[in-house]
Amino acid sequence: MTHNPKSKNELPISSITSDYIYESGSSKNSDISCYSSSPHPTGTTTHDRSQHPKSCTVTSTNSTSTNPHDVHIPPAFSIDFDNESGEVDREYTGQFEGPEKTLEVCFRRKDGMTEMDHSQFQSDSSTFPPPKAGLRLLRRSDLDHICKRARCTILSSISNQYLDAYVLSESSLFVYNYMIVIKTCGTTTLLRCLAVLIELGRRLDLELDWVGYSRKNFNFPDDQCFPHGSFTQELEYLYGHKRLCEKLDGNGYTLGPITDDHWFVFVADQTIRSKPDMENDRVLNIMMFDFDLDVADLFYYDKYQRKKEGETEEQAVKRISMEQTKAAGIDALCPGALFDARAFEPCGYSMNAILYKSYYTMHITPEEGSSYASFETNQKLASYTSLINNVIRTFRPKRFVMTLMADEGGLREIKGNPLLDTSEFSKIAVPPKSKYNAGLVYKRTNIASIKVESDCCCMMGNWTIAHELGDRDFNEQRHRGMSFT
Repeated sequence: MTHNPKSKNELPISSITSDYIYESGSSKNSDISCYSSSPHPTGTTTHDRSQHPKSCTVTSTNSTSTNPHDVHIPPAFSIDFDNESGEVDREYTGQFEGPEKTLEVCFRRKDGMTEMDHSQFQSDSSTFPPPKAGLRLLRRSDLDHICKRARCTILSSISNQYLDAYVLSESSLFVYNYMIVIKTCGTTTLLRCLAVLIELGRRLDLELDWVGYSRKNFNFPDDQCFPHGSFTQELEYLYGHKRLCEKLDGNGYTLGPITDDHWFVFVADQTIRSKPDMENDRVLNIMMFDFDLDVADLFYYDKYQRKKEGETEEQAVKRISMEQTKAAGIDALCPGALFDARAFEPCGYSMNAILYKSYYTMHITPEEGSSYASFETNQKLASYTSLINNVIRTFRPKRFVMTLMADEGGLREIKGNPLLDTSEFSKIAVPPKSKYNAGLVYKRTNIASIKVESDCCCMMGNWTIAHELGDRDFNEQRHRGMSFT
């Protein structure tokens, strides 16, 4: 499949704006949202539109209404608010929203061919991996426009036979033939690029297959720009796209305790599950807060020689980025992968790594008092126990949130995962970093899970330090292992 140039009747992609229709008087500060009267698994809340096709029932944490059906999405009318929103930077308050917003959009070919079918069609020898197709044929200017809508820019990229990975000024972008994943942090406006993504897919003869949007509750919700003032506002925004509403007829969910860290998820599933050999997907994300001060100190730019003789500025940035990667032990978390790391001034770090079809990504804000580090991968492992332990041992946070999104087939393949273990076996032990320090034991404080749409399973759990250990205590704790129950 070739990338056809735009016809004379098509507008340039840079002129595409959202078809969003929105009443701008929505609640700003609420980060908790709509509730359904139907029962759901413990620890989850569903935001269901199935019985209200023209409106989404919502309730707000600061609402005076006691009846969740008292508040509705206001009637739609056309305004230009979305086309200007998010273009002006908020004044920096000294606090940074580390946890990322994540948008995953999957497409399928309109002719019904799968990626494997396309590969066999292109080559008599039926070689795999497949050639570049679909979204990987997008021009750099198209990707730049997607990022501009989200208020971020592309800094660098790496590629292999399966995907292209881009480090952004605010996190990461991954492009497969028929899937795109965007993670953005801070006050970015991630959902505003959705209309552009779907229009680009249409121009490539692709149709929407699956949309997933997720994020942890904000630490500083008042700093966010439209349409991310609350999960309620985000759902209203998604449902308010006239052109996209039919394909975005999904539901929103809240996993976890409202009084603690929790996870918001929106899924719109249009997948045609016609083949039993479809790949089993899963994405693991670890969000770590208030991590070890010695580790945080590694991600300050001035700790390294700024520029060696004969180096260009870009060469110095690459060198310092890899020095930070190795000093923190991040390279050991993704053995064999191709790395693209980026150190920021005065502090901060982002990293993408790719290995065959899998990506790894890390984003770190080391400021004392609000330090944050995230690790995410879609690598398919039979057991995640060792990987999770290594990530936690690298950063030694005071608390962390772990999420897993997988289809049912992928979940059945996982044989080791603290999210699936009993409370006792979900503990994670971290050895002392020196003879002068104590080891740590993390205890899972709560867990929530739900199956959404057809077969998408979402799980999240919170961990915090239960107590400290000496060397002897650590060896005893380690002896029990992280068994799968």
